Amino acid sequence: MKGKHIILGLTGGIACYKSAELCRRLMEQGAKVTVVMTEGATHFITPTTMQALSGQPVFTLTQDARMADSMAHIHLSRQADLILIAPCSADFMAKLSHGMADDLLSTLCLARGNCPLAIAPAMNREMWANPATQRNVQTLLQDGVYLWGPAYGEQACGEVGAGRMLEPHQLVAQTHAFFTPKYLQGKRVLITAGPTEEPIDPVRVITNKSSGKMGYAIAQAAFNAGAKVYLVSGPTALATPYGVQTEYVRTAREMYQVVMDKASQADIFISVAAVADWYVSNYSEQKQKKQDKAGLSLEFAPNPDILAEVAALPNGPWCVGFAAETENLSEYAQAKRLRKGIPLLIGNLAQHVMHADDTTMVLFDEQGEHPLPSMDKTTAAQVIIRAISERYPH
Repeated sequence: MKGKHIILGLTGGIACYKSAELCRRLMEQGAKVTVVMTEGATHFITPTTMQALSGQPVFTLTQDARMADSMAHIHLSRQADLILIAPCSADFMAKLSHGMADDLLSTLCLARGNCPLAIAPAMNREMWANPATQRNVQTLLQDGVYLWGPAYGEQACGEVGAGRMLEPHQLVAQTHAFFTPKYLQGKRVLITAGPTEEPIDPVRVITNKSSGKMGYAIAQAAFNAGAKVYLVSGPTALATPYGVQTEYVRTAREMYQVVMDKASQADIFISVAAVADWYVSNYSEQKQKKQDKAGLSLEFAPNPDILAEVAALPNGPWCVGFAAETENLSEYAQAKRLRKGIPLLIGNLAQHVMHADDTTMVLFDEQGEHPLPSMDKTTAAQVIIRAISERYPH
């Protein structure tokens, strides 16, 4: 979103308190934010607050003397890359659907020309479910307005249902996705992420140091690029990527079962998870006591090779693998790519990336190896999705 100019419109509703954080988060992503408020919005949060957060003048009046010709509704929309109304009340949705223009924000939306418009509804569940509101929703969608939300949950009135405004981080994710080129539009992408846990007894496991950050970032980047994403995740402390259907597992065999069930439905499979090579075959049903002077003896059996088995499917998805090595990256990564029979493999040195926010990657394909500079994992995920789209046989 760096360099993008977003008009953030606020209409009357308690969800205006979320708009303050939304403004700040959009700016953290590099966007310039200009706030336009209805009179109703000013009863919930002040223009002074939004001006301090955005660093830009806040507009509330159709006839604004700060514009030489008092045409704020024209000039603001012509400068913007997106108009986002959050919160968008039921009343304002009705105005939009019927082309009404009785204040600056509604006039600006009517005069916006080619500037895209997105709304984040916020209202009581009964107001959202009302047939009139639903008719307005359909009209707005037909008119090309983007509908982001609403969410389901507890509302300010104490009732529970659909009508909550999406949270600021969700709206930032939607905005990010809006501006992302749709390299994978309509593709079905299956991704694994995180570590696996192999139990020793009911309270102890063997695992690895994978944080899941790279896999989650790739899942979000794939969604942003227009893909329908299904993420199979081992245990992590990360929030579920926005817009991504996620299933949580613990062991490698559980991950294998889910992936094999979903693989036939996927166009692309990205195996990012750090899957354990072995599981404990002499698992104890009871907690092992450390007082046992004989010590603890573990026996191991091999886990299924998820990536190799998916790559071997006769009509399976196009596969991407990962290799985290501690030495001889080029030799081991290329050997793994050939052994698995996959067209693209991303390699890195494990000691430099586990739990880190940055990564240094090398792409391995049939043309050889392609080293990339160090970058944060969010950026790296975008680079990977672009690389996949360039190689995927559309």
